[in-house]
Amino acid sequence: MKLTRESLKNKDWQEKGFILPKFDIEKITKNTKENSAWIHFGAGNIFRAFPALSMQKLIEDGLSNSGIILVDRTPKPFKRFENLTLAVTLKSNGDILKNIVASMVESTSLQEDSKYILELGKKESLQIISLTITEKGYNSDETSVPSFIELMLYERFLANKTPIAIVSMDNLANNGDILKNLIFERAKFLDAPKEFLQYLEKEVSFPITMIDKITPYPSNEVAKILAKDGYEDIEIIKNVASFVNAEEAQYLIIEDIFPNGKPLLEKAGILFTNRETVKNIEKMKVGACLNPLHTIIAIFGSLLKIDFVYEAMKNKAIVNLIKECGYNESLPFVPDPIIINPKAFLDEVLEKRFPNPFIPDSPKRIATDTSLKIPVRFGEVLKTMQTKKKDISELSAIPFFIAGWFKYLCKIDDEANQLELSPDPNLQELTSIFEYTKLGNELPIDAISLLRRSDIFGINIIALAPKIKTYFDEMNREKGAIQNTLNKYWA
Repeated sequence: MKLTRESLKNKDWQEKGFILPKFDIEKITKNTKENSAWIHFGAGNIFRAFPALSMQKLIEDGLSNSGIILVDRTPKPFKRFENLTLAVTLKSNGDILKNIVASMVESTSLQEDSKYILELGKKESLQIISLTITEKGYNSDETSVPSFIELMLYERFLANKTPIAIVSMDNLANNGDILKNLIFERAKFLDAPKEFLQYLEKEVSFPITMIDKITPYPSNEVAKILAKDGYEDIEIIKNVASFVNAEEAQYLIIEDIFPNGKPLLEKAGILFTNRETVKNIEKMKVGACLNPLHTIIAIFGSLLKIDFVYEAMKNKAIVNLIKECGYNESLPFVPDPIIINPKAFLDEVLEKRFPNPFIPDSPKRIATDTSLKIPVRFGEVLKTMQTKKKDISELSAIPFFIAGWFKYLCKIDDEANQLELSPDPNLQELTSIFEYTKLGNELPIDAISLLRRSDIFGINIIALAPKIKTYFDEMNREKGAIQNTLNKYWA
């Protein structure tokens, strides 16, 4: 049972509970190459587990006759499996769904096939270019994805001026606006013709979106389960595998502006709505009900050597800390998006999603790029409080988290052992502040100065300095002080 198109003809797949594509893969591949409608940049786990599976449903239901062309920096793993993916859904009751996803019919890369991708970009049938490239990918460097998309749009402008939607699905506030600004910035830097800028403004849309589905790195435990079922391609290399594992809950809300049409993804559960509603849902999820709580767990889970999120949810003090942050400090300052109830969403996160023992998500993974996440996950609420003239010094959970993050940057865990930090582009600068901070030391003066930086915290939060210093000094007092401090304030 190897993941190839020919192997799928083997009856063992269905007998072992794998759900196979219900369409002619070769026919859909041919149709897609001839009349491409959707190109996606970034073969991340969440895209393969969610939007690609949604597109598969449309094809199976006869609502689309083409799939997705995938562009990634390293397409070789996907070509090796003939562009198939095994999407493993881990339900909270222990049930497992095993879908073979065949909607991504071709994979390529900018390095190998840039001319081919530019030609695809000219096709009048093309409706969507989408991205899941993480926060780090959003820059105007010559080799960045946004810069290449600007080139694709220029070639399309020269060829036929057909409209198109450029859809960011990354966890960034106002992601479509950020992408639009980068592409316009690039076009102006290259002194593009006025007519091209007018084309970008009038014929190219940049919808804002909110996507949510907890999708950890491929798990060795899941690989063992698959192996017992006879599945052979279980190797995991640098967090990439032939399979993805994810929770059942999923949300994708997209601003409904598609000037050249779109696949009928609403028939597969994806929500299309107006701009204001998407913004409100994004603020609710990223700034209050999920992402900031995830980041708190990531930092304290790392400090306490907790391997999985569901294990962190057994720590009473951590649970009370994230409840205070979610229900009392964040939720009151985010708008109600109406189509999703914020409290019900938060209840689901805390009662079903985070405690799911079948989701092998790790604090270490979530702690990646924390410095880039803080201004989005905590800063927006802080900005709203400032706008509404609320006193941020009355907060407790958010300053406690920041104190924990500072302790994390000391690179010492609660057992007084060296702590390996997750990747972060600002790590060298930040850890240098705490380089000489040993157990028993107080918070460094330079760390207090850091609180003035709105690029890290969203606003100047020097008003929180007394609380942060108190919490940090207690956490840094001795071996075991982190859990003791958690217990003192939150147990």
